[in-house]
Amino acid sequence: QVQLVESGGGLVQPGGSLTLTCAASSTVFTIYHMGWFRQAPGKERELVARILVNGRTEYLDSVQGRFTISRNNNKRTTTLQMNTLKPEDTAIYYCNAVAHGSGQYYWGQGTQVTVSS
Repeated sequence: QVQLVESGGGLVQPGGSLTLTCAASSTVFTIYHMGWFRQAPGKERELVARILVNGRTEYLDSVQGRFTISRNNNKRTTTLQMNTLKPEDTAIYYCNAVAHGSGQYYWGQGTQVTVSS
């Protein structure tokens, strides 16, 4: 069992920045592909960004160039740096971990991001 705890959400004005952090309880953090998903009211949950165990990153087209995902294997954390935020980025953001090989996955509890003036 892996516990994921997100932090860093909040209210920010359009054009502003936020940094989300996900801390994982697993001592074998390096075997997990890490990702950030989001879900806005009335919409399906979507993948925003993910970073694989080999360090390769993938992004949703609408956040490419604005968001950056990274991981620190020593600290067992994944960070999503979000710049030039837009109102359409408003959603609950969830951290996700998927074990390389088995595919077993875990979710965090989510953190609210609101972009509004």
